[in-house]
Amino acid sequence: MRRLYLSAAAAIVANAFGAAAASGASHASPNVNAMRAAVAAFMKEQNVPGATVAVSVGGRTIWNEGFGLSDVEDGAAATTHSMYRTASMGKPMAATLAFMLSKDGKLDFKAPVQRYCPRYPAGRWTISVEDLIAHSSGIREPNDDDELYNTRHYDHPSDAVALFAHDPLRFEPGTDFGYTTWGYVLLGCVLEGASGKPLPALFDQRIFKPAHMARTRPDDPREIVSGRSRGYALTGGRLTVAPWTDMSHKLAAGGWITDTHDMLGFMNAWMSGKFLDSADRTRMITPYRLRNGSTVDNFGMGWFTDTYRATRFAFHGGGTPGVSAIELMVPSRRVAVIAFFNRQDIGGDPRISLARKLAEIAGAF
Repeated sequence: MRRLYLSAAAAIVANAFGAAAASGASHASPNVNAMRAAVAAFMKEQNVPGATVAVSVGGRTIWNEGFGLSDVEDGAAATTHSMYRTASMGKPMAATLAFMLSKDGKLDFKAPVQRYCPRYPAGRWTISVEDLIAHSSGIREPNDDDELYNTRHYDHPSDAVALFAHDPLRFEPGTDFGYTTWGYVLLGCVLEGASGKPLPALFDQRIFKPAHMARTRPDDPREIVSGRSRGYALTGGRLTVAPWTDMSHKLAAGGWITDTHDMLGFMNAWMSGKFLDSADRTRMITPYRLRNGSTVDNFGMGWFTDTYRATRFAFHGGGTPGVSAIELMVPSRRVAVIAFFNRQDIGGDPRISLARKLAEIAGAF
């Protein structure tokens, strides 16, 4: 596993903060200055080389700015055009698609997954489509070795179902919450079966084009992608190049590459009702109830959800080799926040706190 150690990493990152403002930055205002200060403090605390952060209110972008370095070795600045892996922030998009297909009459949430994805074998317990969306399927998470740092390219993303198809479940479906990326990979196979279309074409037609996400695409590491940000990790306290990985085995679960403009576009389209009616949107951000009536981790159906100052917000993080990210929206205020950082393994709580603070500065709470 190749890792490039950068002996002057700390100095490089410090210099990046000094040159934080990048092309595409919004005109400075007291609110924007407060947002910049919050991001700069976060990056210093978390030892982040580069970031792009954006905020919208009422469907209008009020701030979109790059900070630090997209590529430390070449001194390339992070900008509003920098491209990052979505990681698990692709899951709300997949869940939204499932609701759309259900509304079309093509997908039954209560049906066993084998109706749409026969390559996943029936086992001791029945897994429903709804179990996949709600992370109540019992399917395991990928391991931290060859499954996280995958080196095989999957031309057909649903082929990756074979990686976990014969593994035992962690619990009986519907009885507990167990976050699972593999569960959403299986959901991708279900979406293909229900729609009769390959995932890239399905997402492009139903999600990307309606939300004006012109730059979002599968994260194929073999392709030349303009603005692709270099990913980094901390190894023994030193900044290193993130290990290489191919995300094609997790496409529906977050194997896309995108930018801040497109991710704001998704959240704003979602909040405006372009994808779903009010009842389905409410269902997606209402804590899901297991068979015994309990809720776990405040997860709905595709979104995590919480309240702050009596105002409900929805969010989802993204973390994978080379990136840590957070998307957060406050539907009642039509406020959306997206933040990408080109260092992996930043904790979820600090990312959520930062995004909530930026939303608060924007007037969401």
